[in-house]
This record gives sequence, structure tokens and C-alpha cells, in this order.
Amino acid sequence: QVQLVESGGGLVQAGGSLRLSCAASGGTFSRYAMGWLRQAPGKEREFVAAISRTGSSTYYTDSVKGRFTISRDNAENTVYLQMNSLKPEDTAVYYCAATRAISGTYYYTSPSDYAYWGQGAQVTVSS
Repeated sequence: QVQLVESGGGLVQAGGSLRLSCAASGGTFSRYAMGWLRQAPGKEREFVAAISRTGSSTYYTDSVKGRFTISRDNAENTVYLQMNSLKPEDTAVYYCAATRAISGTYYYTSPSDYAYWGQGAQVTVSS
């Protein structure tokens, strides 16, 4: 069973950048496809970005394409989310999530696909 801990959240002005990190422990990290999801106040949790267990495939929700980049370092058991050109509507709690994946190229886009979750990191973008 894998444990996930996010870091790197904070307060930033619109147009600024943040990088979220998610450190994994307790499992073989390279066996897991990873994702970032977020939940804004009063809204349901939504998919943001996903990466396959090898890092060869990535996918983004339309609203963050061209601004956010997901990556992973399997040697360091860490997945990242680089967020540029941040907007106030990106304000949310961001969650790192993991699920076992047989295919090295497959990723997952639904919150229900993920079995393991971090505690969340608050990202606040001021206008």
C-alpha cells in the first residue's frame, strides 16, 4: 500500500507559478499510474492531470493544457505538477493520487479510478 504526501502549495498572484510535489512511500512507485486532482469550495473533485507509470504518457484537462505540466521521477518516488500562468479559478485543494497500472503507457482520468490519495495541498491564486 502506498502513502502519498503533497507539498509546495501556497498563495500566488494571478499569472504566477507554483510547483507541487508528491512523495510516495510504502510501495513500488513505478507500478503506479499517478494523477493530480483538485477540489474547489462547493464543487466536486475534478481531474487535472495524469501520467502513466513509466512517464511516457500524460493527459490534461482542457482548462490547464499549455499551463500545467505533470512529470515523475521514479528514482525519487516523486510526481510533480508545474503550474504556470495561474488563474484565480485554479484556486483549490490539490490532491495527488495513485493506482496500480498493468500497462506502462496507460493513465487514468476519473477520481474513482484512483485507490490511494494524499492529504491535499491548498493552492490559492489571488486576482
